[in-house]
Amino acid sequence: MYTAHILLPLASTTPPNWFMNSIAFWGFVMIGFMAIGGFFMFRKFMKVLPMKDGKSKLDWQNYWVEKSRPLWTDDTREFLQLLVDPVPQAFRDIAKHTIAAKIGQVAVESGATEVTRDHCIEGYIKATPRRDYSFLVKNLKRHQIDYSRFEHLLK
Repeated sequence: MYTAHILLPLASTTPPNWFMNSIAFWGFVMIGFMAIGGFFMFRKFMKVLPMKDGKSKLDWQNYWVEKSRPLWTDDTREFLQLLVDPVPQAFRDIAKHTIAAKIGQVAVESGATEVTRDHCIEGYIKATPRRDYSFLVKNLKRHQIDYSRFEHLLK
């Protein structure tokens, strides 16, 4: 009788509630992580799909970076680095490439012989979503850079 009382909980056929709750919790956490990862993978997939002209967004970015490569100076490369410094380290290289492509497009389409700081500011504004403009303005103010010529793009 004494041993039956001790072994009775071990003979139970259902796991304890805390164990089942922890499995359910981690199941939801894993589904959440997979959803977040899937969202970013889908965004990347959409950039690779060709547009109406037959080139994808990434193809156009690479085109403008290569076309404008001889126009970049050491000063403008450093200025681009200064502009992308607020971007988190994990996303900085991708953001830098995307922004450099738009800056290159702005410079080439304007017929410039070299990329200037004005091209960098205009390209940065055009390459980033509106929600990031406040970070750009704070960064430019902190480094005392005049951006008044581009206020119309920020509105």
